[in-house]
Amino acid sequence: MNATIRTTIAILAPVLALALAGCSSTPAAPAQAASTQAESLAVTDAWVKATDTDMTAGFGLLENIGDEPLTIVTASAEFSDMLELHETVENESGEMKMQPKEGGFVIQPGESLTLQPGGDHIMIMALAKPLTAGDAVTITLGFDDGSTVAMDAVVKDYTGANESYEPDTSMDMGDGE
Repeated sequence: MNATIRTTIAILAPVLALALAGCSSTPAAPAQAASTQAESLAVTDAWVKATDTDMTAGFGLLENIGDEPLTIVTASAEFSDMLELHETVENESGEMKMQPKEGGFVIQPGESLTLQPGGDHIMIMALAKPLTAGDAVTITLGFDDGSTVAMDAVVKDYTGANESYEPDTSMDMGDGE
């Protein structure tokens, strides 16, 4: 019986030693998560024009700090049910008009996009309430890879460019009407 126990121990000892050694080894490093477009966007100087009407716009500097192009295709916010990415272009008669940006905003690696009055901007329509200077709001930007990033913005008064974000019969909003 003693010989049987010794033989069993002699056979099991190396197996147990290997099993215990496996438990004490350093775990493998977790695989790095795939990079998203949202991780490559730096947002600075974000702001929204104060308004007591149901329409305004969002502005700021968007910078691609990554190695691949970024394509922003959507914008959303809790304070409005309708946001669109807009550009301002000259029409056939030489007038400037706002229209949705076909294909979204594309920002190449190392480049930036300035959202500004009279240029590219985030059109905010159907506001749930007036936006007062000093308010803080968040606009969520969506990318074509499905990722999103929050753009925290301050609401401020702005009288430059004398822009009105009120639709009227003389303003072509690019909606075909």
